[in-house]
Amino acid sequence: MTPRQRLLDDLDEDIRDHITRETEDNIARGMSPEDARSAALRAFGNVLRVKEDTRAVWISVWLEQLGQDVRLALRLLRKTPGFTIAAVMTLALAIGANALVFAIFNVFVVHPLDLPQAQSLYTLERGKDKSTSQSYPDYLDLRDRNRSFDGLAAFSVTAVGLDAAGQPARAWADVVSGNYFDVLEIRPFLGRFFHASDERGPNSSPYIVLSYAYWHTRFDDDRGVVGRTVQVNKHPFTVVGVAPPGFNGTLMFFHPDCFLPIVNEAQVDGENNLNARSNHWITWVVGHLKPDVTSSQAVADLNAIGADLEKRFPKDDGQMTFTLARPALGLSKISQAVQAFLGGLMLLAALILVAACANLGSLFAARAAFRSREMAMRLALGAGRMRVLRQLLTESVVIALIGGAIGLWGSVELLRWLSTWRPFPAVPVQVPLKADANVYLMALLLSVGSGVLFGAVPVKHVLRADPYEILKRGPRGTGERRLTFRDLLLVVQIAICALLVTSSLVAVRGLMRSLHGDFGFEPQHAVLVETDLHMAGYRGEAVAAMQKRMIDAIAALPGVAAVGLADAPPLSGPTGASAVFTEQTTDLRPANAVAEVVTFKVTPEYLRAAGTALLSGRTFSWHDDSNAPRVAVVNREFARKVFGSAADAIGRWYKASDGARTQVVGMTEDGKYGTLTENPQPAMFLPIAQSPSAQTYLVVRSDREPGQLASALRSTLSELDRGLPSSIQTWSDAMGAARFAARMATIALGVLGVMAAMLAITGIFGTAAYSLSQRRRDLGIRMALGAQRQDVLQAALSRPLTLLAFGSGAGLLLGLLATRVLAVIVYQATPRDPLVMAGVVLAMCALGVLATWIPAQRALAIDPTSLMRDA
Repeated sequence: MTPRQRLLDDLDEDIRDHITRETEDNIARGMSPEDARSAALRAFGNVLRVKEDTRAVWISVWLEQLGQDVRLALRLLRKTPGFTIAAVMTLALAIGANALVFAIFNVFVVHPLDLPQAQSLYTLERGKDKSTSQSYPDYLDLRDRNRSFDGLAAFSVTAVGLDAAGQPARAWADVVSGNYFDVLEIRPFLGRFFHASDERGPNSSPYIVLSYAYWHTRFDDDRGVVGRTVQVNKHPFTVVGVAPPGFNGTLMFFHPDCFLPIVNEAQVDGENNLNARSNHWITWVVGHLKPDVTSSQAVADLNAIGADLEKRFPKDDGQMTFTLARPALGLSKISQAVQAFLGGLMLLAALILVAACANLGSLFAARAAFRSREMAMRLALGAGRMRVLRQLLTESVVIALIGGAIGLWGSVELLRWLSTWRPFPAVPVQVPLKADANVYLMALLLSVGSGVLFGAVPVKHVLRADPYEILKRGPRGTGERRLTFRDLLLVVQIAICALLVTSSLVAVRGLMRSLHGDFGFEPQHAVLVETDLHMAGYRGEAVAAMQKRMIDAIAALPGVAAVGLADAPPLSGPTGASAVFTEQTTDLRPANAVAEVVTFKVTPEYLRAAGTALLSGRTFSWHDDSNAPRVAVVNREFARKVFGSAADAIGRWYKASDGARTQVVGMTEDGKYGTLTENPQPAMFLPIAQSPSAQTYLVVRSDREPGQLASALRSTLSELDRGLPSSIQTWSDAMGAARFAARMATIALGVLGVMAAMLAITGIFGTAAYSLSQRRRDLGIRMALGAQRQDVLQAALSRPLTLLAFGSGAGLLLGLLATRVLAVIVYQATPRDPLVMAGVVLAMCALGVLATWIPAQRALAIDPTSLMRDA
């Protein structure tokens, strides 16, 4: 006999002994044996209830009852698949969204950088605009004169041409100070790092450290790579080591391929700015605070150094006041904005979960009303109210755990995908996301908490229910028609859903327009060839000569209609701007500039190759070189802003910031240069022969298939120079960065719209189901008296459909207002689009049909005969 069985037998024996003694006492008082036993049983109470209450204190029995409740809950949920699927999917979306946002917050804020002693790591910010950039001489002064940091390291990011064994390719490098690895306390995986002792002047440290990922993919884990010489921009560099796995520098999103010494900047970037105090080309300065120094003391120390530098170098240094920033986002100055954004996302996700719990509370209230006779029967047979409530809570927690598991699985898969996602293939940008124990614990707590929250809604109904009245007369509705808080919550949910549906449709339409919009150039049937001739070792006049050879060679390829060259095409990234002055201006300070103008340096055939219309005047020729007068082709916005009118701009002159006079010889259409959503910007095109640039983008217009053309282009460039790194893509693909914000907005709004639609569907369904459960008797009487089907449907569903109409109208109005914000990131975003309006109406109607389909079928299936018989 098991210990549990012995406990049960002892309990039965105790109960029998108690009843027997009470019976004997009653017989002694003069009762008959039958009456005495009946009185003893009445005095003792419900035997099963006493057994249940007694066994409730036994852990083994409690676990057994929990198992019984779970098994019963699963059986009941299998019997109502529609309810179960709706509830589980709602919670999966809500809990999954919370787990995903918390995982992002956990990585970016709680554990920002996987570095030793990360809690004491700070980055320096300078001036009122909190710029992180410094000049190299300033960095040296701050590094050597401060008494607050164990060390200050500097680094910047650049692209280089890396040639290993005759295979040139573009690579991204962190250009770092010699003490970089020592300050961060990083140890190499292979070989060694370069150090401050290796710095002995410009170009004195020709060493390179490979990142672990780059060593793994490019060198196939070859341990013999240490000591090998590679070419960096045609200069020999010796591989001295490999960084450890997981170390990707000090920028969270950017994973460099290699690390190069900052003193070799002339070889890496083609310029020597090591002595230029006015050139703030170092992007970040980082360091560990000493243990006994506070951040305020460090700021005071740095500001004292900055004040001295301002006195000694008044023309070179400005705003030499400092603040410190924690490395919340990889030492980026946008960390506070991103943290605020993540906080907003967490709040939104929490509100979605609360709304989901409110909707499921309505569903559970309707479910409890449908099961009122069952629960009344259990109460009448002696089951305790707490036991019934525990069963209901078990059902809700089981649903929440299933939904939470599905939502967590989806969020983990999405995190895994995001961690390997490369939004810009040409740049090593990655999002290092992962789910750790904190994420799993948060998902578990949210699942249990939400299950208890919406499962507690029917508590009041169960505690106040009179089982004998329910069994005698059946459940009765309240007949209340007043507007409840749950109704208001549902209207808000529907409004949010309509808002998101409107916004997502506007975003989709704007994204579609951006594929075939009027940008001032024609990306269709055009291929971009990007390279930097500095990476191949070209300097001075050799740059222009090589550019001309490239154009001539590509123009000779079959099927090529035009070839042009620019230092940067429109919508390819940050654009250069130049201050422009009127011809009469003599004081050429920036404050007196008539305009800040987007500037492109191009070859004569660029406008034709880009498909940019020349409205008047002429384009350039190869004779517009350094020996000829300065000329420019401008757009209409330039003419309006600088000359006041576009009608007589041809032939007029303006001044550049260096005082040189430039004549306008042609005018083009306006276009998009920095972003798709920008307002009209003044732009000018300058002959590259008068403003040389090694940064080279070749625009090749051709009707040939892009893959075939790319193969021919690679072959041609290889024949010209096998060591020239380049990337080739269609111009439409190259505009991916310009469309990135719109795509992300579309995806985010679409996902939120789906979640809001799910919440609205379950909310309307819950309201309709609950209303139907409260009015079954009334509807049955109407049907018995001959009410038509449409009358029954109107009576059963008028309330939820009215709420749907009000919420949809409010959401549509909000969508019209929200489009003003959306227009900042989405090209030509406008809600005044017949397709958008029609799409919103159809979507909300479909949502209403889906949400009310099952309650409508239940309303039509009411049997008035059975209802009247049960009355």
